[in-house]
Amino acid sequence: MHPMRALLVSCAVAPALLLLYAAPQERSNEASGQVQRVASMHLPNLVQVHPRVLSGGLPRGDDAFAELRDRGVKTVISVDGARPDAATAEKFGIRYVHLPHGYDGVPDHRVWELAKAVCTLEGPIYIHCHHGKHRSPAAVAAACVAVGLLPGSDAVSVLKLAGTNPHYRGLYEAARGAERLDPSALANLKVEFRSAVDVAPMAQAMVAIEHTHDRLKAFAAAEWQAPRDQPDLDAAHEALLLREHFTELLRTDAVLHESDEFRSLLRESELASEGLERALRSGDRAASSSKESPTDPSPQEGPAGAAGDFLARITAHCQTCHLQFRDVARVRK
Repeated sequence: MHPMRALLVSCAVAPALLLLYAAPQERSNEASGQVQRVASMHLPNLVQVHPRVLSGGLPRGDDAFAELRDRGVKTVISVDGARPDAATAEKFGIRYVHLPHGYDGVPDHRVWELAKAVCTLEGPIYIHCHHGKHRSPAAVAAACVAVGLLPGSDAVSVLKLAGTNPHYRGLYEAARGAERLDPSALANLKVEFRSAVDVAPMAQAMVAIEHTHDRLKAFAAAEWQAPRDQPDLDAAHEALLLREHFTELLRTDAVLHESDEFRSLLRESELASEGLERALRSGDRAASSSKESPTDPSPQEGPAGAAGDFLARITAHCQTCHLQFRDVARVRK
């Protein structure tokens, strides 16, 4: 069977999907220039990438899901780490699917799953992250290129239109590197689409933080130069990822059940990571000669500190957290 015919048989679940099987040149012409912002009352940063696929931020409450319903949306896909509000979506006849990924890029296996979803699930489809600015535009761009709804040359324009920070190198690389997937392989791919999946428990989140923190300490030891064995690493980008690790962890249900002191340490680390990235991008990389505690002044007080100072604050917070929580097994797994 011809590969495109195989995909047609596999995806023959909705008439709208017939647009996927037009000649490649026709699809490219149709997709080119169609990416546009859309005015919305309740959906943050709404961008239409294709008549079948929209990108945006988290739909909150009845008004947002009512707007999705009124726009004809049948499926919502979250690439955010937080647990989706599948119950509210169901009230409005909308299916929720959870396919989360991080800020460091869209893993290959996730691109395939997103492509399968865009190909087979009932549309139109709304793909979102928390703010609709970073992860969802990258996911949408990669998935739409993968199934021929968007020419690869337009992928990065989706991120730029959505306002994706260019410092998220992995997300831009996911868009730039997006390619059309083999239709027959995609047709044979088996995916269980679930309304919610278990996202990194506390222990896994702490591992991600620890690994990024270790890379930053290696940068500091090398006077903020990239390690010889990983020349493509960038210190400011690692600081950005570290901040996102703390931000995402603070949004989880697990953290809500922890003590005020634990949450405070995470918030202070989040702020220090933001300060670290700012210092690295401004070129203020040396630690000061101050003998004060690395936690004083805090990032939100006084002048911006040097990179070394901010990293020292993060390290001090991590040591305090390990001593008071992890090492006595108080942090929930």
